[in-house]
Amino acid sequence: MDWWQTLLKSRTLLWSAIGVLTVVDGAGLYHMFNSRTPEAPPIAPAPAKPATPEKPPPPAMIEPPAVATVLKSGTLIVISKSSQTMFVFRDGMPWASTPISSGKRRHETPSGVFPILQKNKFHRSNLYSNAPMPFMQRLTWDGIALHAGHVPGYPASHGCIRMPHAFAEALFKLTKASATTVVIGDAPLTTEMQAQQFALVNNLPVRAALAPIPAPKRADSAGKVATPSRATLAVTLRTSAPPAPPPSPQPPAPVAGAASPPASSPIVQLAAAPSQAEADAHWARLLQSHPELRRFQKSVEPAHVKSQLVYRLRMSGADADNACGKLNSEGVSCFSVN
Repeated sequence: MDWWQTLLKSRTLLWSAIGVLTVVDGAGLYHMFNSRTPEAPPIAPAPAKPATPEKPPPPAMIEPPAVATVLKSGTLIVISKSSQTMFVFRDGMPWASTPISSGKRRHETPSGVFPILQKNKFHRSNLYSNAPMPFMQRLTWDGIALHAGHVPGYPASHGCIRMPHAFAEALFKLTKASATTVVIGDAPLTTEMQAQQFALVNNLPVRAALAPIPAPKRADSAGKVATPSRATLAVTLRTSAPPAPPPSPQPPAPVAGAASPPASSPIVQLAAAPSQAEADAHWARLLQSHPELRRFQKSVEPAHVKSQLVYRLRMSGADADNACGKLNSEGVSCFSVN
C-alpha cells in the first residue's frame, strides 16, 4: 500500500502545482491583455528653413523717345546754347520758339538728348536758396531743368534752361513725359529747319536716368513712419548706382537691307544718324522735298565715331556731287566722301 499512498501524495502535489501555475499564468494573461503599452513622446516638427529672399528687380531706366518718334507724334524741344534759342516742334510741325538763358561759366548746361523725368508747376530749388522754379520740367536728378525765369539774353543760370514765364507755362501744358525729347547742343541754330536737321543727325550722348524708386520707410522716435525727403531721394539716386564703364567698341554689324554703293560712282553723305530708323526717316523727308533724288542709290552704313555708333546716310550716282552742291545751296547739309 506504500506505492498507492506515494501516488496519492504525488497526485496531490501534482494538482497543487497545477493550481499554482494556473493562478500565476492567469494573472500573467490578465496583465498581458489589460496593460497599455506606454506611448512614445511626440516628435517635435523640424524647424522650417528660412525662405530665400527674392532679389529686387533691377532699377528701371527712363530714356528719351527717339527723335524720329516724337517728330511723328510727340514734342521735340531743340535748344541751341550758342544762339540762346529754343525751338519746339509738335507732331513734326514747328510750334514756337523763344530766347532762353542757359548755364553761365562754371555752371554750363550739359549737352545731350534728355527725357522729361518730372514736372512740377510750383517748384523750388533744393540747391540754390530755395529759389522759385515755376513750371519746372526736370531733365536730370542733379538739378538741370526747364523752368520760367529771368532771360537777360546771355547765359546766366546755374545750369538750368530759363524761359519767359508765359512760354514756360504754355510749354508745361504741351509736353508729356512719355512723348517728349529734349536735344541740347552748341550748334548755332537760327531757323526751325536747322533745328530739326540738327536733332535728327546729332551725335550727342543720350542722358538716360534711373526712374524714381520709393526709398525704404523708417520709424521715428515717436513710432511714426517717416518718408525721406525729395532731396534725400535725389541724392540716393545719384549715388546708389555708379555708371558702368563704356563697352569696348565692336565692329558694327552690317545693316539689313542696306546696299553698298558702287565703287566707281560718286558718293555723298547726307547725315550721320543715331539709328537706322532715323537715317531712313531723314531720307524719306529729303525725297518729299527733293523728289529728283529718287534716281540715286541710297545706302545706310554703320560706323563708330568717337566710340559712338552712328548710321551714315549716303547716296551714290553719276552726278551725285552736283546734286550735293545744289542741296548745300538750299541749306541742306551734305558732302562728298570719294
